[in-house]
Amino acid sequence: MKKKILIVLANYYKNIASGLINSALKSIPKTNKVKIIEVPGTFEIPIVISKNIKKYDAFLALGCVIKGQTPHFNFISQASIQAIMDLSITSKKPIGNGIITCLNMSQAKDRKIKGAEAAKAVISILSLK
Repeated sequence: MKKKILIVLANYYKNIASGLINSALKSIPKTNKVKIIEVPGTFEIPIVISKNIKKYDAFLALGCVIKGQTPHFNFISQASIQAIMDLSITSKKPIGNGIITCLNMSQAKDRKIKGAEAAKAVISILSLK
């Protein structure tokens, strides 16, 4: 059965976002209908998912947060991931967490294939009876 999947992509780090989305799209069977919405950063991902929660069967949250010199990294990472988990539980819909949290750009570049893992997780949950 054809499923509707919304991918919300934070494009703050464009080259990392590109890797995340490309790896995710390769892992989603072509039988599904996929829409992509881009947002400025990971903090905006949960609100976009929330606004679209009734329109789609599943979601992918893709983005990158890189640690800087302030605690901002911790607040953004924790708030975004907690909001996504809360949305998934209350809506009873799978939301793949492809938000990577890294200490530096080198780590982010190495992990930009993590979009595929998030996509595979969502597809596996969608296929459960």
